[in-house]
Amino acid sequence: MKHLKDIFGGDLRQFGMIFALVVLILFFQFTTGGLVLTPENVINLFNGNAYILVLAVGMVLVIIAGHIDLSVGSVAAFVGIVAAKAMNDWQLTGFGGALVGVLIGLAVGVLIGAWQGFWVAYVGIPAFIVTLAGMLLFRGANQFVGKSNTIPVSDQFQFLGAGYLPEIGPSTGYNNLTLLIGIVLAALIVFGELRTRRNQIRIHADLQPLWVVVVRLVLICAAILYATYLFATGRPGTSFPISGVILGVLVLVYGFLSTRTIIGRHVYAVGGNRHAAELSGVKAKQVNFLVMMNMSVLAAVAGMMFVARSSASGPFDGVGWELDAIAAVFIGGAAVSGGVGTVVGSIIGGLVMAVLNNGLQLLSVGADATQMIKGLVLLIAVAFDVYNKSQGKRSITGLLFKNFGGTNAKRETTETSQVVGADA
Repeated sequence: MKHLKDIFGGDLRQFGMIFALVVLILFFQFTTGGLVLTPENVINLFNGNAYILVLAVGMVLVIIAGHIDLSVGSVAAFVGIVAAKAMNDWQLTGFGGALVGVLIGLAVGVLIGAWQGFWVAYVGIPAFIVTLAGMLLFRGANQFVGKSNTIPVSDQFQFLGAGYLPEIGPSTGYNNLTLLIGIVLAALIVFGELRTRRNQIRIHADLQPLWVVVVRLVLICAAILYATYLFATGRPGTSFPISGVILGVLVLVYGFLSTRTIIGRHVYAVGGNRHAAELSGVKAKQVNFLVMMNMSVLAAVAGMMFVARSSASGPFDGVGWELDAIAAVFIGGAAVSGGVGTVVGSIIGGLVMAVLNNGLQLLSVGADATQMIKGLVLLIAVAFDVYNKSQGKRSITGLLFKNFGGTNAKRETTETSQVVGADA
């Protein structure tokens, strides 16, 4: 047990969701006779949940800032129907037409986000009320614009949510581009760890034993390379999905923004203690406006990804998505009161829910039992994290990625005024 604590750098309870994810995968792999860790199932699982994970990336910033957004499912559905109808009515075809459709969807997302952000940030109406109104408004707008009909989209637009990385290079029986991306990602993680260790040596900081670093890198790289193998060996015509590429880029960008930039620190500061943040010079209204607008933009991205995968936009798209996104964020370690959370943690929380859904479906568990199980998992995860924090521990996912995600773990135990003061 002590060696495991050394490897992961802290109390094992802090990694409850990561261990829960691994246990869930192994449990369903055993009980389904090996159906979970097959290339086809992993690709379908990732493709079928990428849009929820995109929503979770935006939702975690909203929750860190101390708000909640109940409108994301309706916004996603409305953007999807607007983009689909625009491409059909204006006869936008080919990749150029698909690009115009995407730009239209993003523009609608920006406008909706600015609308909701204005009421939250500058009028002072609680985000819960604003987005509850938005949920009703844009659900009705979706049905009004589409006249409750299903509207198909072009094959080129479908590439956004149902496409895969192309084949390149000689025939090897694998998707070479997927293999290349996996190897590069593992190499970057090794490089990041070595650079961190070199910087620690330079400033004479306390170092972990070399064997601890090596074991941690081996575990992380082994997981990445095994996932790469699964994605690269699917049925002909499949590989790592384009929706996964979009999600990966968003995770990298927002992980950097939330931990390495001033605006990211200000989001944490406003969520931790708004009045202290304002006294320290943070423009809380601008921060709140930006996180609400950003959420709607990512909802637009998620909506278009779903429509692209479904090949059509319909009146029932987006129902319940906000609940899945919120659950993923809280399971991933965010605090209900704001000020705490990570992008990586939210992705882990979303994957826990995705694997749970997928495993129960493979076991032919009914939808009623599945919903009850998901509710219990959410309650237990949040209760676990509340207890963990009451004991003076950090969030349940912060330390595992401390060398790759930045300073959030430190931020969770630092006063808001100190965080903001560091930026001044």
